[in-house]
Amino acid sequence: MQKIKRIGVFTSGGDAPGMNACIRSVVRTALYNNTQVSGILQGYQGMIDNQFIEMNSRSVSNIIQLGGTILKTARCSEFRTVEGRKKAYDNIKAAGIDALVGIGGDGTFTGIEVFSREYDIPVIGIPGTIDNDLYGSDFTLGFDTACNTVIEAIDKIRDTAASHDRLFFVEVMGRDSGCIALNTGIAGGAEAILMPEKETAIDDLIERLEGAVAGKKTSTIVIIAEGDQNGGAYNIAKHVKTKFDFYDTKVTILGHLQRGGSPSSFDRVLASRLGFSAVNLLLAGETRRVVGLKGNEIQHVPIEESINNKAFKLAPDMIELSHILAI
Repeated sequence: MQKIKRIGVFTSGGDAPGMNACIRSVVRTALYNNTQVSGILQGYQGMIDNQFIEMNSRSVSNIIQLGGTILKTARCSEFRTVEGRKKAYDNIKAAGIDALVGIGGDGTFTGIEVFSREYDIPVIGIPGTIDNDLYGSDFTLGFDTACNTVIEAIDKIRDTAASHDRLFFVEVMGRDSGCIALNTGIAGGAEAILMPEKETAIDDLIERLEGAVAGKKTSTIVIIAEGDQNGGAYNIAKHVKTKFDFYDTKVTILGHLQRGGSPSSFDRVLASRLGFSAVNLLLAGETRRVVGLKGNEIQHVPIEESINNKAFKLAPDMIELSHILAI
């Protein structure tokens, strides 16, 4: 493999707190190793549209505390075509980019894996998604911050729920993953947690809520991942309300609020470590790897392995814990 003189860094898919901290780490680690950096705007779309910017140490000043991504992000259907990837490759080579660091989710990883095999470009993927559902890392960028955002909302909802004897259904993000729901449900003291990975019948939920009433609880909060098989918070609340007409039933959907905000200390440190590791792997001759945190160590797995192991299994003890603490 030829010596890498310039690395291109981009963010793709949904934004996540910590992406800017990661961009900062990639840029400064590369510069420290006498390697130039190009920022690619709008992800894969930017490669096709020739949107490259020169980045230096000052380009990433005062961004570590910012949510979102200074490089912007976009979905790009054209990159899924052979013609689109050829256009991207021609632009990348013309810009002098020898290797890529992609920050995003499994769609991002799929794109750089295919691109790397077609054009033999060294690539490293960094997991950035609030869903925490990527194989190869215990935590993904943005997950911790998103959980903190949800917990802050739950704590405030609990205040009004207790004051009015209200039953609150709080919907959080997680189309295919219940990580946010499970972690925030435990941390927020939820009476029930509904997730895509574990089917919960409405009758079972009602039985659990009846137990809360019998236990003389003055407020009840149910956390629901948006991908739960019962059809979302509004649909579930409608069914449950028929059994608990004495409760003032409310629904709160937190939505994209969870994606924004200043990244937590944990996400800033994780982002910095992953960016540092990604650049060092490229310079050491590695390619098609995903860097991640396992325990307290930064490790890496083949991109293909990360893509093909999409099922992120929730810890059984966490699910059991959520039931016990809700009594």
